[in-house]
Amino acid sequence: MPQLCLNSPLGALTLTEEDGSLICLDWGRGMFDEETPLLCEARDQLEAYFDRKLTAFDLPLAPPGTAFRQKAWAAMQTIPYGETWSYGRLAEVIGTAPRAIGGACANNPLPILIPCHRVVGSANGGLGHYSGPEGPGDLDSKRHLLRLEKAALVA
Repeated sequence: MPQLCLNSPLGALTLTEEDGSLICLDWGRGMFDEETPLLCEARDQLEAYFDRKLTAFDLPLAPPGTAFRQKAWAAMQTIPYGETWSYGRLAEVIGTAPRAIGGACANNPLPILIPCHRVVGSANGGLGHYSGPEGPGDLDSKRHLLRLEKAALVA
C-alpha cells in the first residue's frame, strides 16, 4: 500500500492509500514514501488546512471499520468546520449512545480528515478525549485543531 509522510504543526503524519482511497492517517513517520496523485493531493489539502486556507476536504475516504463506525464517521463529517458537537448530540443524530460515539472517535483511522476533534464531552466545554500524536488523552492536539479552525473563521 502506498504511503506518504508529511510534516504538520502536530508533528509527522503518514497517509496510506488503498484502491484509490485513503484508509489511514497515522501520527508519526511511516516507513515508506510514495508520491501517488491521491497522496500528493491529500498532502496538499492537509497543508492548506493547517495554513487556514481549506475548510473542507475533498478526498476519497475508505476507512476500515464496522457498519456502526462507518455511520458514526459519516456523521462526524457533517459537523461544520469551526463548530463542535457533543458526544450526546452526535449520538442522537445516529440513534445510539454517547459512549458508542466515543468508541468510534477512539478508533477513527483518519483523524483530522474525519473530524473527530470536533466532538466534545459536553456543550459546556468539556473536551472529552483525543488520540493525537502523544497517544490517548492528547488534548493539546485537540485544542490546537479547534483553535486553528476558530481562528480561520475569524481571519
